[in-house]
Amino acid sequence: MEFASWISPEFKLYLITEIKRLKVIESNQHSLSWSVQRTISKINYKIQTDSIRDNLIPKSLTKKESTIIYASEADLLNVALFGITGQQWKSKNTKAEGNIRDVATLEQLVVLSNMESINALLIQQGVPSPERILQLNQVAIMQMRSIMGVQTIKKLNNL
Repeated sequence: MEFASWISPEFKLYLITEIKRLKVIESNQHSLSWSVQRTISKINYKIQTDSIRDNLIPKSLTKKESTIIYASEADLLNVALFGITGQQWKSKNTKAEGNIRDVATLEQLVVLSNMESINALLIQQGVPSPERILQLNQVAIMQMRSIMGVQTIKKLNNL
């Protein structure tokens, strides 16, 4: 690295950037990192479901009726982050095992985890779902831009 700096500061910066890029690729491919983040996302999902239970589901609803509300909230996040509902993804990926979140990248899971906590807070504040999805989409765009860079954000802007 120091030799690269001696040759050219730009060359050293290039090497550092490439090493970071390769480390990110390595991290994305490393299933343990992905599994840890998926677990964190599931924990934050519990925070969100508690908020849904306490703020959106009337006591008079049956378990089956309550399930619809939980699913619609999960899809609210799916649309805000991925631009597609879980059912739409499943229809397009009939041979895939699991759901859209099971094939998400590490970066998407980080953002999803953050969005679940934010959504729980917005639910507690009584923010209606049309406003929440817009706010959550902006969070997704901002965080993905920060993590990945501008070129990967074009899909998220299509909401």
